[in-house]
Amino acid sequence: MTKADEEARRRAERARRMALFRYEVIQDLIDPALSTRQRGVRARALAQATHTDPFGNTMRISRNTLDRWVRWWREGGFEALVPVPAKVPLRTDAHVLELAAALKREKPERTAAQVRRIMIAAQGWAPSTRTLQRLFEREELGGLPAAETEAFGRFEATRPNELWTGDALHGPLLGGRKTYLFAFIDDHSRAVMAARFGFSEDVVRLAAALRPALAARGVPDSVYVDNGSAFVDSWLLRGCASLGIKLVHSTPGRPQGRGKIERFFRTVREQFLVEFGGDATTAADDLAGLNRLLVAWIETDYHVRVHSQTGAAPLKRWQHGITEPLPRPTPAQLREAFKWSQLRVVAKTATVSLHGNTYQVDAALVGRQVELVFDPFDLNLVEVRYEGRSFGAALPFTIKRHSHPKARPETLGEHTEPAPTGIDYLALMGAAHDERLAEKINYSALFEPGPPPRTGDTDPGPTPTAHHSDASNDTGGEQDSDRQ
Repeated sequence: MTKADEEARRRAERARRMALFRYEVIQDLIDPALSTRQRGVRARALAQATHTDPFGNTMRISRNTLDRWVRWWREGGFEALVPVPAKVPLRTDAHVLELAAALKREKPERTAAQVRRIMIAAQGWAPSTRTLQRLFEREELGGLPAAETEAFGRFEATRPNELWTGDALHGPLLGGRKTYLFAFIDDHSRAVMAARFGFSEDVVRLAAALRPALAARGVPDSVYVDNGSAFVDSWLLRGCASLGIKLVHSTPGRPQGRGKIERFFRTVREQFLVEFGGDATTAADDLAGLNRLLVAWIETDYHVRVHSQTGAAPLKRWQHGITEPLPRPTPAQLREAFKWSQLRVVAKTATVSLHGNTYQVDAALVGRQVELVFDPFDLNLVEVRYEGRSFGAALPFTIKRHSHPKARPETLGEHTEPAPTGIDYLALMGAAHDERLAEKINYSALFEPGPPPRTGDTDPGPTPTAHHSDASNDTGGEQDSDRQ
């Protein structure tokens, strides 16, 4: 890769991170459920707040800028938020800039002013200090020396449910299968809001952990997660938007702010998972049993023990910090939030296909792109929406699959050792074979034939037992005759 290509890659990456920052700022404003008044209140609040961009710079964003970003997003989606670099022709010779960058790389502790002084001493002329600073920023040469580390202050939410932090942990083997723990903790109290083991690190298992937590603990203001595949799935963004939750992803390469959930996982490993040894089946018969043990440990040990950082038990701190009722979703809101949706174009036959199934829809939608909303565990009921308006349920025409491919049941399946029946098939076959052989043997052929039957006897011949007895008598008679 040439130097120019590397520079273009860096610029594209910086622009992408800036687009993510813009989206995070305006995601509260693009919720279609907001009224104009509600959107205006949130926009004014964002304009008055101080924001930190992906590069650590603090800034204030005007209301006009927020409206412009929202307009760009509605017209072109996420790509419209990516900054377009200004095409400014270089007015400094390339070899001069290369020399300045080489001087900086030679000793990273040199400042732009020091590099400028060296260049003036060496060749009598140098660009301005600001030009060199911009060069070092583009080349990513303007940071602290490698021997020093960046310092980050401590952060803690001011009240319960202001911020939940979530992540996934690789768990023990269960019946020969790997398990994964999805967990969310409250940043203010360190109380566990959601925790559940599953057999896959996917969005279905994430939903299984998060849904009961939202019903029991209420709706948080924000959820902070990493960039794992389950957490960047479009379902999670749709669910958060439906419930009014701000979804925040940590910046790639900068995991700061995730220390609390990592510390909780360390506690799980040291105090819970350590008791299982090599295989969780030593203490749990199935996945439900493993989750029961996890809940028991959280409620009887972790939640009641004083936390070293907060000085209070996590559950008590969460309960005592609640000064007003927490917003809780209704069952209908939860169902809507945990549904999935996919876009499909209606065929000329007024049908749409979804994962091998065919559905009949309203004929007025032919040729239009519609949104199919469904429960991943039940593809028999699919709702059709167009431009935000419901067109009722799609009529199943051909059903080959009753659930989404990702919605696999969490059972041990073929990995579970079957219970012994006590039947030895080979022993049964051996006994049957011996029995058939015994029926075919002519035992009478094993001995000499006896004397011919006497006249008047109805029995044509002696039975094997009688013949054996007669033969013994005959032998005895011959021996007596010989002795005489």
